[in-house]
Amino acid sequence: MNKKILSLLICVFAFTISTTQAQEFKLGLKGGINKTFGGEIVANNSNNPGRYTDGTFSPDGKIGFHVGGWAQVNFGKLFVRPELVYSKLKSEYVFPGSTSLYEVTEFSVPLLVGYNVWGPLDIYVGPAYKNIIDATMEKLEPVNDPPQVIVQNTPFSAQVGAKVEFGSFGLDVRYDKTLSTAESQNVDFLNDGVIGGINKATITDARYDQIIVSVTFKLWDTANKDRRRRGGSCYF
Repeated sequence: MNKKILSLLICVFAFTISTTQAQEFKLGLKGGINKTFGGEIVANNSNNPGRYTDGTFSPDGKIGFHVGGWAQVNFGKLFVRPELVYSKLKSEYVFPGSTSLYEVTEFSVPLLVGYNVWGPLDIYVGPAYKNIIDATMEKLEPVNDPPQVIVQNTPFSAQVGAKVEFGSFGLDVRYDKTLSTAESQNVDFLNDGVIGGINKATITDARYDQIIVSVTFKLWDTANKDRRRRGGSCYF
């Protein structure tokens, strides 16, 4: 874990812990699915038009997954919610005669500010720090050591969403919008002898936005501190 992530985590949880004495405080886990949107590859093979093709290709977003944890500090109807999330994202480019799977592994730290609209329903918004662990695309040269794709030039995104909680369980739906600008990267694709496929191309935009759906589980809540778990020191 690099120093920037560690410093951010220390700041987030120091703030959270400092407010727990006077406010309701919750801890929990989360997991679910991600659907990606965005990205673009432009094939440029005008020097060999009989064998390769030109064109612009956008990916089909696939279902990925995420797991993580969260904390929440309530200030009446307002709350602050830091999270730690590991995600695996996927999309697929369909070229003439072949496909290429684009996979991104990331670690993100959202810091959300929310409002309780009514009963179990909350809405929220906030930034997310993102550290790209791995980003590869199939059939790029060299085949035995897939080169890293340049995903972002700014390690932040913006998130907005809503969640509901019933007892210890909850459902969370949010939209994640990248704050990076597009980065171009020239690449060579392995053609596998396909006539009309692509060879030389430019990844003009490797960014992605996400729809994120999570199931949450509350592990601890100070509002229920009078209900001691039998044989333990945690409260549920």
